[in-house]
Formats: sequence, structure tokens, C-alpha cells
Amino acid sequence: MYRTHTCGELRIENINQTVTLSGWVQRVRRLGGMTFVDLRDRYGITQLVVDEKAPEALKANIEELGREFVVQVIGKVLERQSKNAKMPTGDIEIDITEINVLSPSEVPPFTIQNDTDGGDELRMKYRYLDLRRDAVRENLVLRSKMAILTRNYLDSMNFIETETPVLIKSTPEGARDFVVPSRMNPGEFYALPQSPQIFKQLLMVAGFDRYYQIVKCFRDEDLRADRQPEFTQIDCEMSFVEQNDVLETFEGLARHLFKEIKGIDPGEFPRMSYAEAMNKYGSDKPDTRFDMIFNDITNIAKGKEFAIFNNAEYIVAIKVDGASEYSRKQLDELTKFVQKPQIGAKGLVYVKYNNDGSIKSSVDKFYDNDDLTSWAEFCNAKPGDMLLILSGEQTKTQLQMCELRLEMGRQLGLRDKNNFKPLWVVDFPLLEWDEDTKRFHAMHHPFTSPKPEDIGLLDSQPAKVRANAYDLVINGVEIGGGSVRIFDSQLQSKMFDLLGFTPEQAKAQFGFLMNAFKYGAPPHAGIAFGFDRLVSLFAGLDSIRDVIAFPKNNAGRDVMNESPAPIAQEQLNELNLQIVKQQKEA
Repeated sequence: MYRTHTCGELRIENINQTVTLSGWVQRVRRLGGMTFVDLRDRYGITQLVVDEKAPEALKANIEELGREFVVQVIGKVLERQSKNAKMPTGDIEIDITEINVLSPSEVPPFTIQNDTDGGDELRMKYRYLDLRRDAVRENLVLRSKMAILTRNYLDSMNFIETETPVLIKSTPEGARDFVVPSRMNPGEFYALPQSPQIFKQLLMVAGFDRYYQIVKCFRDEDLRADRQPEFTQIDCEMSFVEQNDVLETFEGLARHLFKEIKGIDPGEFPRMSYAEAMNKYGSDKPDTRFDMIFNDITNIAKGKEFAIFNNAEYIVAIKVDGASEYSRKQLDELTKFVQKPQIGAKGLVYVKYNNDGSIKSSVDKFYDNDDLTSWAEFCNAKPGDMLLILSGEQTKTQLQMCELRLEMGRQLGLRDKNNFKPLWVVDFPLLEWDEDTKRFHAMHHPFTSPKPEDIGLLDSQPAKVRANAYDLVINGVEIGGGSVRIFDSQLQSKMFDLLGFTPEQAKAQFGFLMNAFKYGAPPHAGIAFGFDRLVSLFAGLDSIRDVIAFPKNNAGRDVMNESPAPIAQEQLNELNLQIVKQQKEA
């Protein structure tokens, strides 16, 4: 037998037992005639000791050990003279009587410890080594625990776990598909699913009533911290429900996870309309851990000689508590921040409401003390606070101020990762106009139902129609989203028409779903949680990469197995594909 105990298991009550351990050599320390070896496995670290009286053969074997050697040891559990209270096994050590090298190791390219000296790309190239580190492995253990808790909760609510196809038909709406050529059907392609949307609706038509799946999905998008080409969803659908039923059920799931993983109850989740979120925070996923809500000062800031404000559609201010002591250098850095190309503001105006009651502003020569005082009062500022102001076209300025607000929250330490503020954002626009294509696009997807009271606006004012849709937002991160679905064939046809589909195109893309609706479709609704995002939130991470066992880098590449990669000409021939090489311009 390779082991009788794990490396995290032995305690003071095991003294004088003879045990067998197996694991990886974390490090070897030679102190005079004594040699200490830290042996590591998934469960912990146990200190091994060989003293100067040990047999020469044993000491010779110890001398050959290097970091990450896989070894088996047999020895007696002793009480440590110098205990280590930071280790669960810190009261004991193993007096080795036998050691067997099961697998030697080259010197690893970085240290296998939490404060590793390996950079991101190096650790991704040797991901199997990176996964040996406690910090990374614990994220995967957390992921496993959250998946089990999710399944148990949904099972208790009578949901049926059902697998849906991975090779499906490409659809034109949404993100870009990954496509898979069909060898047996030359010139035709499958797509990898961006979500199981249509299939879970078909399961409702089939009478399953409650479906869920923890499922891989694929989107050929540019990457960022919370995106990967392949990601995992908690995907769910319910029949004979309205919006409130879905929100209550899945708020219950989220609160269950908070209780079991974090030991906290965040209370009932507030609900906020999309319009309110944009007006107060400039975002449909607001971070409500701190205030700094938007104040529209357009009407009180115009009419003086400051042309920038006079020519602006929208002027917005945020009140930063206790920030009147910001230095000129700090304010210059904030101005550079909002002027970055990815934010795009032309400048920043500040108003300091000093502790002595005086007011100082970057636009003093255009506005007198009474003007600036009225701004401060409008924003409920008090002595010691500061106003930060942006202006311009409303939608762009709201987005710019959102970024500045988040930066101020970061600088002031208000975005505490251990403080969780969930909320539901509801009543999104059903449609959004695209100037490039000169047509409406579905803000959620083509199967989202309009709010019943807005259906009458579809013909006359489609841009004002609200969707029966909802997002779960936690700490400024969209964790999940869903909607009540259209189940009426005529309403679905109208939706396709608004989106610019001809009847022939709609039939070609979604005919099987429309046909299914002819045979008795129940009212239904659903939601999908981004499982990777949810786990990273619970783990206190900014990126989802470290909660995925084998992630891609920011270029969408797996630097460990070097994919994507070219395939052999024989495979291309079988698939009836040709690679067209584009010549670079001279």
C-alpha cells in the first residue's frame, strides 16, 4: 500500500504509530547532522526527519532528493520539539526508517508555493504544476463544493438535470459562434452552443416543467478577466411561472450558497429597474457596496460662460465623501484616468467643499461661490466632501462617470471583496437600435417576452418596449441573467419581424422551435448563472481564470498544449476544407 495516511492527517494522538506516507517533496533542509523534508500532498504537509544516527543507505537516499520528487516514506510518528502552530500537522514529525523514490523530478520552472516566483504565462504553460499550489487547488475544491450544493438545491426543488446537444445549428443573433465542419455532410457545419437556450425551451414544450444543467458553453469573443472561449453556466428553465417565481427560486439558490460557503445571509435582494440603474450608476450592473450616486446637474450648471457645459447634453456629478483633501497631483491623475482612450472623457471638473466651509473649484473663473454652493447642496455635500463632474453626450458620459466612480471606490477602499451586495436589475429594454445595420437587435435574445403592458407599443414605439428580463448582479458583476420567454407563435413572429428576419429566414433558423410551439407550449421562463464568475466572486478573485482547471490566456490560446494549432492536410481533405493564406501587404 502506498500510504496509510495523507500528509494533512496526522496529529498528536498518532504519536508512536508507524505510518506510510506518499507525496511530493516540498523542500529539503539540512541543519548540521539533521535533515528535514517537507512532504506535500493535496491534504497538507508533514515534516519528515532523518538524524545523524540513521543508516548510511537511508541518508544517501535523502541526499538524492530534490524538489517535487514523488516519494513513499515509512516511519514513526514523533512529537515535535519545535512545534509549528501555523500547520495542522505542526505538533508531529515522522522519523523516517525507509524511503522509496517513486518518481524523480526535474527542477520545476517556478516554486510550488503560494508566493510563487512564476509569472502568469509561465504558470499557464506548466498549469499541471501550478495546480499543485494550495491557492489554486483550493479554488477548484471550492468550485466542486459549489457545484454539489447547486445540484442538491435544485434537486430539492424538483429540477431535472438534462444534457443538451453540443453540436448544434449556428444562429445569427448573439456572439460569434465556434463552428465545426461536418465530414459526412461536406460544406456544412455545426456550431458549439453559446447556451442551450432553444433546447431548454423545447424541454418545457416536452413537459419537463423544471430543467437544469451545469453546462459548458462557447463564444468566439475577445477575452477579458471574466471571459473565456469556453465557460460554464448553471442553466435553468421553469414552466407555468412568472418573473417573480424565477427570482424567488434563484435568489434562494444564491442565498443557499452564501450560507453554506460563506456562512452569511445577505438578506432579501433588492430590485432595481434598468432605467434607475443607468440614472444612478451609469451601469446595468451597479456596484452598490458604496454610494456616489449620479447627480444630474445639467439644469443648474448651464447658462454661464463655460462653453463646455453649455454645449453638453448632460452634466453629471458624484459626491465623494471626505475627499476634499485630494491634492492637485491626485486630481491630475484622475483627469488622466478619465482621458484614457478606453474611457474617452475630454476632461474633469472638481469642486472641493473644504472643511472650513469654503469652496474651491477648477472652474472658479466661470462660477461664483453661490453657484458652486448650489451644486454642493444639490448633491447633499457637506464640508470635507468633493464633487467630480463630467459632461457630454448622455450615454457616453454615464459610462465614463461609471468608470470614474468605480476607480474612486477602489482608491478609497470601498470595494471590499468580503462585503456582498446582491441585487436584481429588471425591466431592460427589449430592443436596441444598431446604427451600422440600421435595425433593431434583441438586447437579451429573440425569445425574450416583452412586458405584457408594453406589447401594444411594439408596432408604434418598439424602442420603448421593456423586456420581461432580469439580471442578478453582485458587487458590480453580472452573475446571471434570464427572461420570461415568448410562447405565443404570433408574438414570436412579430419579434422576428422587428429584428429584421424575413419569414423564410425565421423558418430556416428557428423553424423547429416554432413548429414545437404549435403543439401546446406552456408559459415558461429561465435563467443562467455564470458559474465561473460565481466561483471567482466567492473566492475573492478578479479573474475567472484561476477557478478553471485548464484556462486559455488572453489571446484565447492554451499555452500548455499549444492550441489552437494547424491540422494535417489529410484532415483538411477529409473535411473538404482549404486554408487560404492571406498575403501581407508590402
